[in-house]
Amino acid sequence: MIFPRRSGILLHVTSLPGEHGIGDIGESAHEFIDFLAGSGQKIWQVLPLNPTGYGDSPYQCFSAFAGNPLFINLSALREEGLLSDADLASAPDFPDERVAYDQVITFKQRLLHKAARAFFADRTAADRGAFDTFCQERRQWLEDYALFMACKKVHHDVAWVHWDVRIRQRDSAALKEWQHELASELEFHRFTQFEFFRQWEKVRSLCSRHGISIMGDIPIYIAHDSADVWAHPELFRLDERGWPTAVAGVPPDYFSATGQLWGNPLYRWDVSASSGHRWWIDRCRSSLGMFDLVRLDHFRGFEAYWEVPATASTAAEGKWVQGPGAEFFRILQAELKELPFVAENLGVITPGVEALRHTFGFPGMSLLQFAFGKDPQGPSFRPHNYSRELVAYTGGHDNDTTLGWWTSSGVGESTRTEEDIREEHDFTRRYLGFQNEEVNWVFIRTVLASVANTAIVPLQDVLGLGSEARMNLPGTVSGNWRWRYKANSLTKEMRQQLLDLTLLYDR
Repeated sequence: MIFPRRSGILLHVTSLPGEHGIGDIGESAHEFIDFLAGSGQKIWQVLPLNPTGYGDSPYQCFSAFAGNPLFINLSALREEGLLSDADLASAPDFPDERVAYDQVITFKQRLLHKAARAFFADRTAADRGAFDTFCQERRQWLEDYALFMACKKVHHDVAWVHWDVRIRQRDSAALKEWQHELASELEFHRFTQFEFFRQWEKVRSLCSRHGISIMGDIPIYIAHDSADVWAHPELFRLDERGWPTAVAGVPPDYFSATGQLWGNPLYRWDVSASSGHRWWIDRCRSSLGMFDLVRLDHFRGFEAYWEVPATASTAAEGKWVQGPGAEFFRILQAELKELPFVAENLGVITPGVEALRHTFGFPGMSLLQFAFGKDPQGPSFRPHNYSRELVAYTGGHDNDTTLGWWTSSGVGESTRTEEDIREEHDFTRRYLGFQNEEVNWVFIRTVLASVANTAIVPLQDVLGLGSEARMNLPGTVSGNWRWRYKANSLTKEMRQQLLDLTLLYDR
């Protein structure tokens, strides 16, 4: 697929401002879209929008299909008559620059349950029809998701491998019994999905009116504690009790001496292929129903993936195993026709990975922060080596902000020494030809001026924020995914500065 020359902003929904503790898909999302339009941006890139589990990470979700109920805008529910002013006024005093997940979950779950009860007690014929149609159209994943979440609550939120054996193993009689016993809780989860997607369609419609495409994200791997693994255990490398026998990660590299041990169960690609990769087709079709473009996280795993024994203590104990390769994407293409995918091809990339990407015309990615150090792949991230079929970033969600990268020592976050970092900064100045300018705007100008057809800038770099606004530090399990920008941070001057650069470089 040919991507036109344009630019956009990377900002996860959680980072939007608002009064209910976490960014949502209501008014603040609409205001951000207005900022995108006013600054000439044509892409809004988000992280996965699924319901988060372990560590509140959007890459460890309870479902690959469901939307995150925490993103439902409560003010919209009040306007629908499902909540009252008093309900919203009962909100705790949430911090406005970070997400306090425990508080948010407790508060929003209580009000979402109240809204669901009001909806089912007094819904109009039109709402009833829309709800029934939604449930029927999404039945393929919605019923498993609703029952999974309901069973999880009964079992005090422990992972499904610790549940009662009959429901853990999906005994058909047990499924019927639990569906009957938990009928009202299943209706609650159907309702939250109905509301999430109803509100999300308004976001998509507004973006479409402004000519803005939304780029979503498909993580290659699924959380072990998820409706998908519970409902389709045959697709994953599990033992007879449901525990993974082999898990995902990446090998040691320049930035990590022991690699990264993600812990997600690996796929049984042979079993997936025997079904014509039906689950994957459904997953991609669902994502393309939500987004205009999709970033394929850890694309290299489709060519070859790093397999780590489930008993290993670090990812260094793994090995490379051949992935599903070109045949997988040919099957997707035959079913879905157009594949507007961006391949996240960072890390240990081989000629085979690049050949697979080029075969299907998927643009790769480049992060400017990686261009100036001693990483052997550094030269490929320098703008004079860019191709037009590329998505160029100042940095990504796993990086520090550009200002944070520039001003912090960086020691302890990688295998680099203080001397390495001094040399990296010196080379950065010489390459980009700057002295005292704001480094974030130097980086923004560089990617916008490049030949890459697509340029994406994290909002933190537009705002000129430091490490306090970092979204994620890989290898850590707490304190991530919390940053939010404050209301009124997006000034007219900032919008004009971004618009001027966007117009200057024909974006």
